[in-house]
Amino acid sequence: MTLRTTIEGAGLRAITSLPAPIQRMLSGGSTVLDGQTLAADLRLMLKVQGLMRPEIDDAPIEDVRASMRRDSAMAGGRQPIGAVRELTVAGRPARHYLPSTPMVPAGEPGPLLVFIHGGGYIEGDIDTHDATCRLLAELSGVPVVSVTYRLGPEHKLPAAHDDAYAAFRDVHERAAELGADPRRIAVGGDSAGGNLAGWVSIAAARDGLPVAFQLLIYPVTDGLHPGPSHRMFSEGFYLTKAFMDRADDSYTSDREELLDERISLVRAELPQGLAPAYVATAGFDPLRDEGEAYSRLLAEAGHDVEPRRFEDQIHGFVNMLVVPSCRAATVEVAARLRAAMSAG
Repeated sequence: MTLRTTIEGAGLRAITSLPAPIQRMLSGGSTVLDGQTLAADLRLMLKVQGLMRPEIDDAPIEDVRASMRRDSAMAGGRQPIGAVRELTVAGRPARHYLPSTPMVPAGEPGPLLVFIHGGGYIEGDIDTHDATCRLLAELSGVPVVSVTYRLGPEHKLPAAHDDAYAAFRDVHERAAELGADPRRIAVGGDSAGGNLAGWVSIAAARDGLPVAFQLLIYPVTDGLHPGPSHRMFSEGFYLTKAFMDRADDSYTSDREELLDERISLVRAELPQGLAPAYVATAGFDPLRDEGEAYSRLLAEAGHDVEPRRFEDQIHGFVNMLVVPSCRAATVEVAARLRAAMSAG
């Protein structure tokens, strides 16, 4: 983390930790849409971001990726963790997070979460989600292996999906090496990573490979992005229509591929034995409605699913841990992971 990033992160932490009435005064009031009120700290953060950060949706792809790495380091902050190990999983960079107080005694095989980062299939890596994985592991007591995959536009569908499944299979095969019980390996991710985690769960169930739990955080589940939330929140709430369109065009060769079951999980034939799922959505997120539609689909098919809408949050909240309301939401996600994996 650079000095500039540290200073910017401290500034963001300071303004978003002010009393809510002062935040509302500085940001010009409250944002109420669709019967929901945006968290005061997020409203202020978005206003400051709009004044200080240039729009980069049309920038060269390397600039977009660099911006995500910088912003994630700033907004994620320094999160404590017991230990971190660099790994190679399925031939690609990965990182193993070991909590200070694991759920099981040292030397005994226990639970493990395979985490797949988001970024619209075109950005993101183990560094952009380092703070997120540290917090999830440390607070849940569940070790986390964060994996990577090939990105678009250099690599098109199904590259990311193939890599994510290969990573999960590799972790399963190396469970003993990683201190994991192969029957207690979960998969999770955010945004595009949530889509990839959902697909891994489907592919594994079809192949008879056990998955203990799905942790799907504001996942992409429909390549057409239908629903009122896509129209209401696609400008001014961090994730924009311009970015989503660019991501879709970068990862797919034509619009028909957006209907592929790997991207549009809502069109997949769901197998028997699908792992229990927790689907977290954000109230002010363009992807909210499709995530909740997938939750309903899982429930209607008889699968165990728990939907959870964080009404006052925006897309990306698990990466914004210096913002109090985002941290509180992510702490709840970590608690849900702990509860699910404690049952194994």
